[in-house]
Amino acid sequence: MQTEINDLRALIRYHERKYYIENQPEISDAEFDVLMKRLEELEAASDAPIPPDSPTQRVGGGAVLGTRIPHRNPMLSLNNSYDAQELREFGERVQRLLEDAPAEYATELKIDGLGVSLIYEDGVFVRGLTRGDGEYGEDITDNLRTIRSVPLRLVETETRIPAVLEVRGEVFIPKDRLNAINAAREAAGEPPFANPRNAAAGSLRLQDASITASRPLDIFVYNLNYVEGFEFATHTESLEQMKRWGLRCNPHTACHKSIEEVQRYYEQWVEKRHDLPYETDGIVVKVDRFSYQHELGATSKYPRWAIAYKFNAQQATTTIEKIEIQVGRTGVLTPVAILKPVVLAGATITHATLHNEQEIQTKDIRVGDRIVLERAGDVIPKIVEVLTADRTGTEVAFVFPDRCPVCHTAVQRTEDEVAVRCVNVGCIAQLKRRIGHYASRNALQIEGLGPATINQLVDKKLVRDVADLYALEVEPLSKLDRMGVPSARNLVHQIEQSKAAPVEKVLFGLGIFHVGETVAELLIERFSSLDALSKATLEEIESVDGIGPQIAESVVNFFSQSQPLLDKLRQAGLYCFTIAAVPTRTEVSEVTDSFFSEKTFVVTGSLAGMTRTEASKEIKARGGRVTGSVTSKTDYLIAGEGAGSKYAKALELEIPILTETDFFQKLEQRAAE
Repeated sequence: MQTEINDLRALIRYHERKYYIENQPEISDAEFDVLMKRLEELEAASDAPIPPDSPTQRVGGGAVLGTRIPHRNPMLSLNNSYDAQELREFGERVQRLLEDAPAEYATELKIDGLGVSLIYEDGVFVRGLTRGDGEYGEDITDNLRTIRSVPLRLVETETRIPAVLEVRGEVFIPKDRLNAINAAREAAGEPPFANPRNAAAGSLRLQDASITASRPLDIFVYNLNYVEGFEFATHTESLEQMKRWGLRCNPHTACHKSIEEVQRYYEQWVEKRHDLPYETDGIVVKVDRFSYQHELGATSKYPRWAIAYKFNAQQATTTIEKIEIQVGRTGVLTPVAILKPVVLAGATITHATLHNEQEIQTKDIRVGDRIVLERAGDVIPKIVEVLTADRTGTEVAFVFPDRCPVCHTAVQRTEDEVAVRCVNVGCIAQLKRRIGHYASRNALQIEGLGPATINQLVDKKLVRDVADLYALEVEPLSKLDRMGVPSARNLVHQIEQSKAAPVEKVLFGLGIFHVGETVAELLIERFSSLDALSKATLEEIESVDGIGPQIAESVVNFFSQSQPLLDKLRQAGLYCFTIAAVPTRTEVSEVTDSFFSEKTFVVTGSLAGMTRTEASKEIKARGGRVTGSVTSKTDYLIAGEGAGSKYAKALELEIPILTETDFFQKLEQRAAE
């Protein structure tokens, strides 16, 4: 049986490579499915463990996201150029730094997707990371395994398999498949993805790998970052070897002897790019020889040996069919132009924001106007020109409403801001937006709680504020449109997991006017908890560096009106309200003989159970010291989620690292004695 299993795995890998990487299928989909089904049956009947590189193991359980891992080498961004002169200046800088050595340039299409790093050990795919902040990436291994063009095992040819190989690539969704996904999302009442990068990023960050597997993700590998046992003279040479190992590289690459040749290559693709099945927003130009790349080096942000040469922004002409008003979570009324559908930069555009009342008046935008739209890179389409010469006299000036279009409350206009607001905090439109904000990625990150679901929860009165989310149960959720029991269970699980969100994320998620992510972090750094912040005076909040009177007044007003909401969140069991369970200084005696005594600690990253300030207090209460930077005198680093440069420094200096779990265990050990 094992021989047949091994033969089937090899055969399926071969056909996956022919279909997904080489675009040369040799068997039908039905024949492929028969092979896969047979392998699944044999593996189920065998007592032998199933290796992670088996073709049946592309989709596992739920993906575990959020772990930040340092990149072996930084994933730097590329500096951009937009015209021939900037490209020539790049070439001149290269030649000057290389003292006129004859540099050649490799070129390839710049794919509009999400940059990732793939790591193979002994030919087996073991880890995949996002670009992250360039220094640290997020572990998305399980979701990357679902992409059929990512080989789980490298091809063994006459060239041996390296012990360790790290490559970088771009994950994307083909244009036709993206349009189909967006059509389905709009039919379900969900917002369409704004661009291919958003679609790829959103798909790779899903908690459920089976949903990621349903998305038509693809990849092009574009760079050899690290390899053991091999040396390549040029980037072009490394691309050819990566192809032999079975990695999918873009076929439209070239090598040029001069910048003038690069310019001609660019000009060929200005129009040809529209015929490609995927989005590309320019070309990438690299000095081909690796020794020259090392000599040129990099700045803190960009390599000096590469540049992105962007295509000009794409424009399209269409008509404004009507203007609608959307009500945001803080009550701001935003006008949105409903457009006659037009294809722009590979996406069908039906809406464009008009920002505010003043924008409409300044540009004299009217219903029925012919307008010019522009979309560059990942920028949301914007109206750059009204074609007033095309007016027929039937165009209608838009009158901004004096009442909220949802709750019909009189709107508020003030002299100190452009925004027009609905001041009714009970407005249903605001509630829906507040829940969406609370569940968003940068707040409590509740996957599966999209606009369509939120609309139903509010309309059916299952949720009246964000705290009601924690009372939702599977049975009533499963009866919502397009939900079902599995999705309902997943949503309840996601909501339960959100209870562990750091306190600064909860504060941001509450949607207080003027309180963004940075302000939330500043406030929690100073006041430590929501309870303490809610009791702070206007003067105390204003005294925080970076907090002005407008923000302070907004925070005080919110907490003066929101105590019932905070009480409900506390009763729901959010961790940020339960930090008192950790022993405090008054509960600890004879601290001098504790684990922490006379040791120096650095706390970095976000801790789920307490803030860094509170962690520092607990350490000091036990006789320890807390400093802000990692040095050779540091005894321990306590690393929470999102640990960055301090984590890397601790590794470099071989400083012992405690996870949040380790830290809490140390606290509890002393409390139990």
